[in-house]
Amino acid sequence: MRRSTFLAAATATVLTAGLFTGLTPAWADGTTGGPVLVDANGWDEPGLVFVTAHSDSPITRVTAHFYPLDAPEGAPEAGSTEDFTQYSGQDATSGTWRAPVHLADLGDYRVTVDLQDASGATVTGALSPDPLQYRTIVMISGLTATPGVPDYLHQEVSVSGTAVARDPRDPDAPVPADGITVDVSAGRSRLKATTGVDGRFTADFVPTGPFFQLSAAAEVSRSYPGAIDLPMYPLDLHTTQAPVRFSASRHALNLKQGATGTITGHAEIQTLSGWQPLPNTSITLQDSSIVAGQTTTDSHGDYTLHVSSDNPAPSAELIAGTNGMPFQQIATQPFSLHVAYTTHIDLTASLKDDGSMPTYGYVYYEDTRAHWPAKPTVTLQYSKDGKTGWKNAATVPLPVRYNKPLFQEWFARTLTAPDTDAYWRARFDGNPDLGTSTTRPVHLYRYATRITGFHASHDPVRKGQSISFGGTLQYKKGTTWKPLFGGSPTLYFKPRGSSTYHYVCELDSDKHGHLIGMVEAKQDGTWALAVSRETGDHYLRSARVTDYVDVR
Repeated sequence: MRRSTFLAAATATVLTAGLFTGLTPAWADGTTGGPVLVDANGWDEPGLVFVTAHSDSPITRVTAHFYPLDAPEGAPEAGSTEDFTQYSGQDATSGTWRAPVHLADLGDYRVTVDLQDASGATVTGALSPDPLQYRTIVMISGLTATPGVPDYLHQEVSVSGTAVARDPRDPDAPVPADGITVDVSAGRSRLKATTGVDGRFTADFVPTGPFFQLSAAAEVSRSYPGAIDLPMYPLDLHTTQAPVRFSASRHALNLKQGATGTITGHAEIQTLSGWQPLPNTSITLQDSSIVAGQTTTDSHGDYTLHVSSDNPAPSAELIAGTNGMPFQQIATQPFSLHVAYTTHIDLTASLKDDGSMPTYGYVYYEDTRAHWPAKPTVTLQYSKDGKTGWKNAATVPLPVRYNKPLFQEWFARTLTAPDTDAYWRARFDGNPDLGTSTTRPVHLYRYATRITGFHASHDPVRKGQSISFGGTLQYKKGTTWKPLFGGSPTLYFKPRGSSTYHYVCELDSDKHGHLIGMVEAKQDGTWALAVSRETGDHYLRSARVTDYVDVR
């Protein structure tokens, strides 16, 4: 039977796990095969060592030697073991072998392994890539949560467990780990607890989600220097989410852009004690990702939701609660929010001397989401005081030429017989998509005028002498004729035998409306006086009055 002996290379310095990878034995005769060490460490099992190896033939003997990690090369071993039994593997050619370890001192040890297979091939002093951590192991046992399934009426969960220390020198005699800090993880909650003399600890928390994992781990403690914290499998827990219902004062809103609407209601949650008010829960009006309003119920479950028109939600939902709430389900109700976008209107209007009133103006909107109605119109309105009693004078079509935001669409209309003393405004009638808009009232007035008692003096008169004129200039306000001061009526003259009047000058009137002015007598003819276009914007022209004067 062929026999070969190998000595794996060793280092004279402190070894760490990162220094040992892929060790392969060398054969003296250049052949391959025979035992190969893969690893040897403690697998976090106190007082045990696990050796993983393989060979072409069944492995028949395993011996492990332990050296302090900081011991120099050639130092005596701290202990050894050959009491191995196969722990895993389908046959003895490959697998893991386990054996107890008895060392005097805790610490980390360098491990070399001797292997022999059924063919007689051996490897001696193969160095494990990992050290043996011969340390006390602290582990958490008996982790429990009470209640196991928390609900709305029982939200606080009490966590308890026991921390146990196992010394590898006496692994079968675990002891309570007294006075150590335990980190408790419960979903997004992180808690700390301290163990008592019996190793027990407790901590309380309220779940933040319907599903969470519960785990606990011991922190480093001076009582157990260098101890290994053995991780535990977390517990999968869940809560009970109770049904929710709520009321809403309305399920639709039509708002003007910039306005705010209000919804009120009451929310309840179902428990084993029946339906009861649901405080401190969110109420949201949302359309897809657009949040048009949000509030929170008060201590009695009541809420007032102010809805902004800035984010219209035509096909939205009222939502009670949010995703992932631990103790309540989400409740929804349909809702629609429609917004009439703001429009802007302008009006220019004036009264002419003949009593007609030409008007023109424009309307536009700003928001790109708005649209003109099929046949938009503008209404011209008037009122005696500019505040109440508005009456419609005319409905004017608004031709749409551009149909774009910020582009002015123009309208025009001339009224032939309007009220000549009134406040006027233009109103865009709007539609569900565009809000109504109205111009500021503008006071337009023109009073009827007349001249009473007109006469020329003297008659007859000598040529070259002065002719003065008498009479009273008046305007009509309401139903009353009043003196018109400074009315500047126009004086005309038509010579005898002529059919044409000629402009002469402007007369004046005093505060009583009495005419002021005179002219030189030159020839026979008819003098005429009338309030004309030159009298100002607020007075209509009057009928012409005449008087014939004989000049000698």
